Amino acid sequence: MPRRPVAVFALAPWAFGGVFPADLLTRLRQLVDIDPATTFTSFDGPAAAAALAEAEILLTGWGCPHIDAGVLAAAPRLRAVVHAAGTVKARVDPVVFEQGIVVSSAAEANAVPVADYTMAMLVLGAKQAFSRARRYAAAVEGAPRDWLPGDGTGLHDCTVGVIGASRIGRHVLRRLRAYEVEVLLHDPYVSAVEAARLGAEPVGMDDLCRRADLVTVHAPALPETRHLLDARRLDLLPEGAVVINTARGSLIDTDALARSCATGRISAVLDVTDPEPLPPGHPLFALPNVLITPHLAGAQGRETRRLGEFAVAEVSRFLGGRPLLGQVELEQLPYIA
Repeated sequence: MPRRPVAVFALAPWAFGGVFPADLLTRLRQLVDIDPATTFTSFDGPAAAAALAEAEILLTGWGCPHIDAGVLAAAPRLRAVVHAAGTVKARVDPVVFEQGIVVSSAAEANAVPVADYTMAMLVLGAKQAFSRARRYAAAVEGAPRDWLPGDGTGLHDCTVGVIGASRIGRHVLRRLRAYEVEVLLHDPYVSAVEAARLGAEPVGMDDLCRRADLVTVHAPALPETRHLLDARRLDLLPEGAVVINTARGSLIDTDALARSCATGRISAVLDVTDPEPLPPGHPLFALPNVLITPHLAGAQGRETRRLGEFAVAEVSRFLGGRPLLGQVELEQLPYIA
């Protein structure tokens, strides 16, 4: 009987059970030899060295140590890194690609809950649900409760500006087709023809800011995208606009956003911030028209199983010589989230 490839887990124990429940481990062990009782968060020490010496596939995830030239030197048989989480940007050194090792990411699976979160926040943000709920809770006895429908609220007939036709951005664009909204898209790498296919009007950043009732951010963190939404562009937003950021905190000038939201002119929903986390007592925490969540839009709890399912399927495709659905190329590395 042919020897099965050897795989090694490298992810945090706290994430392991949700990503790789028992039935997925059974499926995985039909494909590779792997010890489900051992998962590394450091490649130092004799146990890691022994595992790397035999490893042909690294199954990584949250908490995986950086994979660089030193790791490759200790893993001469390594052929693939299959990441059961989102981005590999901070996990995999370019030398991994340069040595011909295949890299795959479950970012596509992780994009689904982020898009779902975004849609939920678009609906609730358009209703001004967060600020109105706080006013409702804070109303003194005998004061009118803020429960009646507000003028100009609701997602129907809104203009939604999507910044970035990334993997998540495209999921959001597809979901927006179910709503009666006008969709604007800013992405310098998307042609007018492709934007139309995605159901959006291609526009420049300033135009998007002037016209959008709601802005949702799905661009990567690059030097050229730092503070893409700066004070000037935030001032272009119409009265009552809502900014939603599930991408990276650095895309928005935090101080400028705090000033704009403090006036009550615009609102924000932030699943990411700059810095992250914000320091205790930051002004944004106290604003009734700002909701800050702790980077939870991606796969959480029951959703993490999707990441393991994707990774196990990628291992099967890799061993069968089939194209990988989540393969990452070296030239993509600078531009992914």
